[in-house]
Amino acid sequence: MEEQKYNDLKLGERGVIISIIAYICLSSLKLIVGYSANSEALKADGLNNATDIIASLAVLIGLKVSQKPADKDHPYGHWKAETVASMVASFIMIVVGIQVLYGAIQSVFASEHEAPDLISAWTGIFCAIVMFFVYRYNKNLSRKINSQGLMAAAKDNLSDALVSIGTVIGIIGSQFALPWLDPLTALIVGLLICKTALDIFRDASHHLTDGYDTDKIQSYKDTVLSQYGVKGVKDIKARNYGNNSVVDIVILVNSNLGIRDAHDISTKVEEVLKTQHGVYDVHVHVEPN
Repeated sequence: MEEQKYNDLKLGERGVIISIIAYICLSSLKLIVGYSANSEALKADGLNNATDIIASLAVLIGLKVSQKPADKDHPYGHWKAETVASMVASFIMIVVGIQVLYGAIQSVFASEHEAPDLISAWTGIFCAIVMFFVYRYNKNLSRKINSQGLMAAAKDNLSDALVSIGTVIGIIGSQFALPWLDPLTALIVGLLICKTALDIFRDASHHLTDGYDTDKIQSYKDTVLSQYGVKGVKDIKARNYGNNSVVDIVILVNSNLGIRDAHDISTKVEEVLKTQHGVYDVHVHVEPN
């Protein structure tokens, strides 16, 4: 099972690398067209993608570090490196988001506005389509391998596709004697960047502080209670090591059972949580009832 987890991390690298390649190409295209067509919104969108290159590199490094086996200083392995990378990526994104907001606000209150060339709108449409397909690929892959870092990258991909659509709306609107709509869209782009960054930060910090989905814990408890010989669940806790779930559970069994029979029940509990729920490791403590 552990070997499969490491293989999944390597597979996740593929999705991040695809994102990086897409961001490099689209960021260059948006910035070149944005400056030549005088579109503040497209330039802001291009800066957003430039930031995503750095953020995706952080996730890629996190995935690689997570693959390192346990050692003297990390007896539980390096699984949380991926979560740390997601948090670093959120910091990078929010810094650029604030920079985009600052530039957009300055442009909104400028005395003169010039409508950007319509080629910038076609560029935005093309980029939105590309990023949507990258999002679909990374979303499906992240669910397949249960990768938090790759899911963060997928969310960023979707945000970029939506941002590009918003950019197009602003550019087209500016063609109808509303040139201020382009910098206003850049302002919205900045807000979306900050929102995505905060969402990724919230998820990463929740994992790093051992937060866990209460619905999943209840599901684990229901599964354990359905096992033969389990009279009750006195306590159950769960936490994350990266994308791996670790469960600590105290079960109640018949007080007349021998040590071997009680051990067999605890072994069954471990097996069912691993096979049915994909739990990485289970610690079972048995108490008489």
